[in-house]
Amino acid sequence: MPVQTMNITDLNRECLLHLFSFLDKDSRKYLSQTCHKLQAVFKEPSLWTLLNFSSPSELTKKNYILGPALKSLSICWYSSRVKICNIEDWVKTALQKSMCSPHLNMVSEFLQEVCKRCPNLRTLTLSGCAHIGDENLIQVLKHCPLLQSLKLENCSGVTDRTLSMVPHLSKRLHTLHVNFCRNISKKGLSQFQQGCPGIILQADRSADMIADRMPDDIISLQRTPRKIIVR
Repeated sequence: MPVQTMNITDLNRECLLHLFSFLDKDSRKYLSQTCHKLQAVFKEPSLWTLLNFSSPSELTKKNYILGPALKSLSICWYSSRVKICNIEDWVKTALQKSMCSPHLNMVSEFLQEVCKRCPNLRTLTLSGCAHIGDENLIQVLKHCPLLQSLKLENCSGVTDRTLSMVPHLSKRLHTLHVNFCRNISKKGLSQFQQGCPGIILQADRSADMIADRMPDDIISLQRTPRKIIVR
């Protein structure tokens, strides 16, 4: 008797979804390019409940699907370029600015899409995303009402404003990390703890770091006349 061979496309949709669930983003994309049936499985929203990215450049790849099934999102960038991104813009050299420009708005624009398409997001982790600011996170809090955990690390654009908006916008948040976020102040942390005692707060080194100082602040300090003490 001839041996019958079976093609992957002979599997039913449930089996194909199970198969895809074991693959990473790139492997899913490559497999989906082989035929229309696998392309349809790739686009199944229920397959994309978890997304992890290791750099902003990965956000521009078409190897994932954003949808209401997404519950956990992580963008953790540990590249040496993070140090350059965290330098204040008015201090950066032309070379440093050119290095930042390709990914300047990548994360913030991606978060805008998350706000539009992922209302069921439960956990968000951002590390080394220096170019995001308070407004980006406030929009996430507004449009993702089921958010339970927000973990930020080395995000220099985040200030006390994000802390102050949490009690007004997020009813289900139970964990907030703002580690190594240098523009978070001790006053902001204290006020947050008083207003949200039920939320687990972690702020390693944030209030101990040197906050940014705008050029106008530097100029005003330089112009402030020194007091002359006459003895």
